[in-house]
Amino acid sequence: MEKKELYGMGVALVTPFDATGAVDHEALGRLVDYQVESRTDFLCVLGTTAETPTLDEEEQLAVRRTVAKHNAGRLPILLGCGGNCTHKVVSKLAKDPMDDADALLCVVPYYNKPTQEGMYAHFKAIAEATELPIILYNVPGRTGVNMLPETTLRLAADFKNIVGIKEASGNVEQIEYILRHRPEGFKVFSGDDGITLPLIKSGADGVISVIGNAYAAEFAELVHLAQSGQFTEAEVIDHRLAELYKLIFVDGNPAGIKCVMELRGMLQNILRLPLVPATQATREKIVAQL
Repeated sequence: MEKKELYGMGVALVTPFDATGAVDHEALGRLVDYQVESRTDFLCVLGTTAETPTLDEEEQLAVRRTVAKHNAGRLPILLGCGGNCTHKVVSKLAKDPMDDADALLCVVPYYNKPTQEGMYAHFKAIAEATELPIILYNVPGRTGVNMLPETTLRLAADFKNIVGIKEASGNVEQIEYILRHRPEGFKVFSGDDGITLPLIKSGADGVISVIGNAYAAEFAELVHLAQSGQFTEAEVIDHRLAELYKLIFVDGNPAGIKCVMELRGMLQNILRLPLVPATQATREKIVAQL
């Protein structure tokens, strides 16, 4: 199967749960349909926002099937496939080639805090274990360690199937360094909704968004306007969403975005422990903003 290229506005899909705590596949299917209808450019499945660490292997496979069924090949799929044990990730790829995905999203190992050389060796092993395109995922706020731009660029130069990075360091200077020195064809996606517009102005290829779960059409329009150089029009949407960018992360992700989605009638506001819903104080601020 020919792999589709990623660009523009991707959405890191949440995992809806029902009142019993099980995955709500009906709500997930509606969410996929909504994304397709809203001009979203690609779907990120089983990423951080999906509460993937709380899903067992059977549930993860079921989520993939539901997304595939409703997507019906219409949008490219970026599939989360990361971990902090290199051997487990490589073994998983050997058992499941994940050929339903157009690319893999692989996070910097968390908790064990590898050195830059350790990160390089981790991603080298993954790149050699699959022919699928790989998007690196740098998110120091969750992993406890920052992958330096020199390491990112070294990986981009050494492995042809390492084709991009989701940069969620929040460090604009670091991201702009990657943009200036990246090899041809290497893509840079914003991992933070709030700095997507300035990063696209600097040459970024798009975003893997959280707010797009609830405001797909609006955020897609912002991204598409920016990519076509219509920055003034994009800024109007950016200003309108600016407060929500902050509010949906006050009590962590995806607590904030699930609160917004419940208020918009998209799903039930249920998370799996150790995550809990946004506080009443945050909810009231979100209600006021909506």
